[in-house]
Amino acid sequence: MTTSRESAAARLLIVGQGLAGTCLAWQLWWRGIPFLMVDRDEPLSSSKVAAGLISPITGMRLNVNWRYDLLHPEALRFYRRIERITQQRCFFPRRLVRLLWDERAQELWARRCVVPAVQAYLSPRPQVPLVDPGRVVAPFGGFQQRHAAYVDTAAFLAASKRVFENAGCWQSGTVPPAEVTESEEGIIWAGQRFSHVVWCTGWESAGQSLWASLNHRPARGTVLRLRAELGGERRILNRGAWLLPRADGTLFAGPTYELEFTEPHQPSAQAVSALHEKLQGLVRVPYQVIDSQTAVRPIIQRAKVLIGPHPQHPRQVFFNGLGSKGALRAPWAARLLAEHLLDGTAIEEEIDVRRWL
Repeated sequence: MTTSRESAAARLLIVGQGLAGTCLAWQLWWRGIPFLMVDRDEPLSSSKVAAGLISPITGMRLNVNWRYDLLHPEALRFYRRIERITQQRCFFPRRLVRLLWDERAQELWARRCVVPAVQAYLSPRPQVPLVDPGRVVAPFGGFQQRHAAYVDTAAFLAASKRVFENAGCWQSGTVPPAEVTESEEGIIWAGQRFSHVVWCTGWESAGQSLWASLNHRPARGTVLRLRAELGGERRILNRGAWLLPRADGTLFAGPTYELEFTEPHQPSAQAVSALHEKLQGLVRVPYQVIDSQTAVRPIIQRAKVLIGPHPQHPRQVFFNGLGSKGALRAPWAARLLAEHLLDGTAIEEEIDVRRWL
């Protein structure tokens, strides 16, 4: 990375090293654009806790994930490139078994499975029976998806941090918005000049005056890490709850969604109990809880992801709202934001934060 005095004024200040900030930093890194990333380096954050699921057919309506035909190939290329640079594996392709929950879901699937866009993501020769009936609950059948995956987000973030820290463009700390000053020439923070500040601060952006009018709807979520004997099952299983076999032999299980909370890292007993009930509707075998992790997802209601500069403060930039789809959407959105800031490329109206403010 360039560190000359001439480039210092052109540096970008990235606040937050979650999925959004890290993906943007890589886009700048590859183009030789200097930046400083500042992160609180907390052990738990939504990106570090995230299961990193990438799934083509999602939701109660069993629709193809938004722009999956575009976002999945880009995410695959992005993470594979990171793996080559960092020598840390983080992207794990997996088949995904979606098990139907009742007769109405069976009827819905009978209509959905003939749609060509859906058929493109169905495994042509799934195993028979689809799951082991002695270990997995599947009274209404289901289907197997291909082109699914999970991202080990904690490994991805840690490996990226090592690269950026070794290059002198990462530091631990906070950037209070009140300490950031702006002018037509740029941004000043801690006596340093930057071209822009990019706020990648997750759910806490709701507390910043510039972005407070956005329809923030953060949700506290808990992921359990388990051990269970599933007979060598390596696919992702989903029936009300999902169960993700990890490369280390453990399983991740989730999700919980709590819209009302005060403590970001302490789940309610009711939410955890509800998750256990869902798991008992998915697996027949006993399981052991090794530990759990809780953090808050940065959700902005009705938005897939939002990027771009503030309409009255163009040096202050937003990258947020990824929700539970960050592992899939962040690489693509980061590229678009970098192209806008560096090349002047227009941002699509659907994801331009200026439309929402």
